[in-house]
Parts: sequence; structure tokens; C-alpha cells
Amino acid sequence: MKPLVYSLAVLVTLGISIGAHAGAAAPAAPGCLTPGTWNVPDGDRYRATTSKTLLTAIAKRDVVLLGESHGEDDHHRWQLQALAALYVLRSDMVIGFEMFPRRLQPVLERWVAGELTLTQFLKQSEWETVWNLPFDLYLPLFQFARINRIPMVALNIDHQLSKTIYRKGWDAVPPSEREGVGRAAPPSTAYREFLFKMYGQHMAIGGGKSTGGKSDDAFNHFVESQTTWDRAMAEALAHRVLPGVAGRKPLVVGIIGSGHLHFGYGVPYQLHDLGVNNVGTLLPLDADTDCKKLRAGLADAVFALPLQTGAKPEPEPPRLGVQLEQQGDAIQIIAIIAGSLADRTGIKSGDRLLLMGGIRVKKVESVVAMVGQQPAGSWLPLRLQRGNATLDLVVKFPPRAPTTP
Repeated sequence: MKPLVYSLAVLVTLGISIGAHAGAAAPAAPGCLTPGTWNVPDGDRYRATTSKTLLTAIAKRDVVLLGESHGEDDHHRWQLQALAALYVLRSDMVIGFEMFPRRLQPVLERWVAGELTLTQFLKQSEWETVWNLPFDLYLPLFQFARINRIPMVALNIDHQLSKTIYRKGWDAVPPSEREGVGRAAPPSTAYREFLFKMYGQHMAIGGGKSTGGKSDDAFNHFVESQTTWDRAMAEALAHRVLPGVAGRKPLVVGIIGSGHLHFGYGVPYQLHDLGVNNVGTLLPLDADTDCKKLRAGLADAVFALPLQTGAKPEPEPPRLGVQLEQQGDAIQIIAIIAGSLADRTGIKSGDRLLLMGGIRVKKVESVVAMVGQQPAGSWLPLRLQRGNATLDLVVKFPPRAPTTP
């Protein structure tokens, strides 16, 4: 499957998962972490430990949270390895996924039961709308659950709820529209500081700025949106920490963005508030991670991923650089990334996208696919509605840079 998220910066909701924004760590002195090893806190440092020692202890927890940076292939390969090892130690397992909103739980159950083909699962799970990251990154995890008949749990809330809280605040959402999620426990001061940095990035992408700092109502709504996301996942996980077959509790594993897990700020914090305290957090990190970032409390353990051979390729920038919102059969452009191709073409926030290449577009995924199919150096005509006016613009995709033999 084509990695759609890289070909177009489509952020369907303003409540983007913060796990996707962990950022690359600065280089550290050689030997800080040995590639391919588990490392646990030891005072102010981390020391290597054996896989057997660590996982045997972690498998005794009620909940184990496996972090990720969403677009990193190796993070998902590591998650699969960790899942397999934990499954050997404790086969009575449940796996929760941040990627799915609660309303899609019946689809996950049909997938695990073997009632859906892969194509049907992809379509019925609304993957390209609800998560919009390359499906192939997660498919091995889904197949692992299906092959072993491990229940999959949808942990998330719908984007619309997250977006509404972001815009209006928790109290403005009627209880009947909260998807059964309770009010989140107030975040710690440290988590608010972390979220304030994330808020600045969101505002920069949207071309706006906060005028009230940390006391700004807009920032407080952003905090409520993110902590509601944390709370929803924590509640769904906590609900599964119940005695199962023969009175035994299953091992509940969460596949969640690392930003929701760092230092126990997000999901672990909400789990503790719900009375689930026997929680373990495991994170994947590059072996060259800056050791100054490996502070006590970051996680129960980190796995040092082997370094890539050669220089890491620069990530491909967004090919258009817009935020889109589905509004019925219409597609609204809600933000433009400054300096992006869309910005240079003259596309504005608030425009409605009508035609691409002379074809009527009604779904965000159709826009993603069409932009992703455009070869370098091609031109793509667009028809937009701006207020009462109809505009015709042409996006000129830059030619591919020549390679040096």
C-alpha cells in the first residue's frame, strides 16, 4: 500500500495523536545504549538487562503499554517481537489499539474471528480516514492477533469528539455525545508543560498563535482534548483488566503512541486514577538517543533499536501541505502549512475543494490517493470554492531532483 500519509499532510482532526510527534533525538556519545538490548532505570542512568529477566517480570503486570512513533517501521517490528515474547509467557492476552475509535469494536471482533477478508477489514475499519497511516506498518500486529485469536480492543474516540473538545472545551459537549468517556483526571504540571509545546506546533501548522499562553482558553481546550484521548484509552484498557477464563486476569497490552506514555503522564496517569496501578511501560528508542533524555521515570524499560546503516534519508515533505476536514460530501481546507506547495499555489484556509484534475472529489481519502499518484514534475488542476467565488488553480509538483552517479 502506498504510504499515503507521507504524500499529503492530511490531518483529519486537530486532535492529532501526540505519539507521532516525538521527534528525532540528538546524537549521543557512542556506547550509551547498545543496539538490540533492553535497558532499565538504575538511579540516574539506564543499564542493560536480559530479555528473559525483564519480560518475565513485565508479564506479571495487569497492563503493559508498548509505545511507538507511528510512522517508524522498526517500532512496529519491535512491538510484534515484544507481543510474541509476552504471549509465550502469558497467552491469555488482550491487545488494545489506539488506531481505532470505540464504535469500530464490532469490526475488530469480526476480523479476529476470521469473518473478514483483509480488503473487507481495511474498508470496514475506515482505516484511511480514522488513522491515515500506511496500513502495512500495522498489518503484522493485526495478523498476529487474528492468527492467535487474541481479542483486539478499540481504544480511541472519534475524531469529531476530540475536535469538538479542542474547539469548545469538555463542558460544552453534552454527556450524550461523550461516547461514554468520563472526565479526565487533571494532568500534572509536567504534562501540561509537554502539551504546551505540542500546542505551539499545532498552532504553527494552522498558521495561528496563542495570545494567552498557558492560561489561554484555547490551550486549556487543547489539554482537555488530549487528556480525554488519554482517558478514553485508559478506560478501555481498564475495562479489560477483569478475571477471564478460570478466574484469571488476561494480560492487557496497549499499542499506543509514545507521547501518551512518556514519564507516565498520559495513559498510565489516567489508569492510576481508575485504580489500575500494576502497569508497565516499554518504549523503543534509537540506540543513538541522547543519554540526557534517558531520565528515571521515562519508562519501565527501553529497547535500543539497531542503528540504520548509512545516513538516514530526509523525510519527504508534505506534497501539498494542507489540513482537510470531511464535511458531509464536501472537503474543507482548514489549514495551510506555511511555505508549502499549497501555500505557494494560492490555496487558502477556508477554501472548499470541488474538483481535482476535472474529477469531483467527495472524500478525503480520494484526495490523498489522487495527490499521491501525481508524478514529480506534473501539473494538477484544482477547482475551489472561496466564499461565493469559484477559483481554478494549478498545483505544479516540482521535478525530481537529479541524482549524482
